[in-house]
Amino acid sequence: MKDNRHKSPKALVIGGSMAGLFAALLLRREGWSVDIYERIGAELAGRGAGIVTHAELFEVLGRAGIDSKAAAVGVTVPGRRVLDQDGQIVGELGLPQVLTSWGHLYRLLKAALPAECYHHGRNLQDVTELDDRVVARFSDRSEASGDLLVGADGIFSSVRARRAPSVRPAYAGYVAWRGLVDERELSPRTRAELCDWFAFSLPPREQMLGYPVAGANEEMAVGERRFNFVWYRPADADHGLGDLLTDVDGVRNEMSIPPTKIRSDVIASMRRDAQRLLAPQFAEVVRRTSQPFIQAILDLETPRMAFGSRTVILGDAAFVARPHVGMGVTKAAADAAALVDALRSHPDDRCAALAQFEAARVRFGSAVVRRARDLGAYMQAQIATVEEREKAERHRSPEAVMAETAVATGIAA
Repeated sequence: MKDNRHKSPKALVIGGSMAGLFAALLLRREGWSVDIYERIGAELAGRGAGIVTHAELFEVLGRAGIDSKAAAVGVTVPGRRVLDQDGQIVGELGLPQVLTSWGHLYRLLKAALPAECYHHGRNLQDVTELDDRVVARFSDRSEASGDLLVGADGIFSSVRARRAPSVRPAYAGYVAWRGLVDERELSPRTRAELCDWFAFSLPPREQMLGYPVAGANEEMAVGERRFNFVWYRPADADHGLGDLLTDVDGVRNEMSIPPTKIRSDVIASMRRDAQRLLAPQFAEVVRRTSQPFIQAILDLETPRMAFGSRTVILGDAAFVARPHVGMGVTKAAADAAALVDALRSHPDDRCAALAQFEAARVRFGSAVVRRARDLGAYMQAQIATVEEREKAERHRSPEAVMAETAVATGIAA
């Protein structure tokens, strides 16, 4: 009879983006056997999004065996500045920070994982938790079983849909236009006044921000980088959002739209508004970005992150905070680290381990969502009362925006 007493425990990670990669890497370093199941059938495309880093992210990168030196992760800026509508610098704050791109960080994490552990084209259909194992079944009729299933499959999580179907994202009342442009495509003035900073432009009830990230081929040198922008704009759910998400074929998409499906008239209107409302430097960034894309701003929070003794959700599958806190990737990394720590603390009691993990991370996730709502409230189309508007305006001044955006302070669990 075969002795399985010393067999490594096995984890099934559903979702192969940031949260899934962090979970897999950390569990493997704890001695777990891990497989990732990603629904996309090919390599995940480099997404046109920037990422703000925090100290906790560097700590978890180190734990995962990734080179966590700032120069390897991203571009360091000395601080922040605000430009007015005429392009004049009206505020500046020293706040060194490392900025990176989704594609660069994803490649660092993916390269640290053995290729045979990562399975493409596995769309989860069902999860069954048994006494001695958990079973995942996929749309291609394959299945996998293990000791633990980690739902790291994002805001529209299939795992969460099966274990907590009432928990759904809620639209916040505004969108973000996002994009990346090669630094070398910008004028000397714009490069000098924007591209070495975390910079802002603040039209009424809107916010534009941008910062440098690695170039398309991971270049970090000045002149070879890209500039990432995020422009928050109100769009009411009934009319504005519906028009933005109606694609070139006349199909109304629910909460997202492929960049190549955005209608040309929608992009042209956005570029005209940029010329009219933004600092000229930011208007140039928008004008020279070849493929901007739209992100509907959503809130998501769940009361549960653990289900039974063998299923958990983490990262965006559990909590999605508006991007003003810049905590999405850091939160996902810290979720994975907390899960591993809890499993180590209770090696013989999986229920106790998952309860410890859930208690700590639900508290933190709720605090991040709460803080992000406060920072983004003044852009919400549905703000109606004088009291709501006055409260929201506290976070709108150039000084407040520079001090509060994408920093860890102000988040109280």
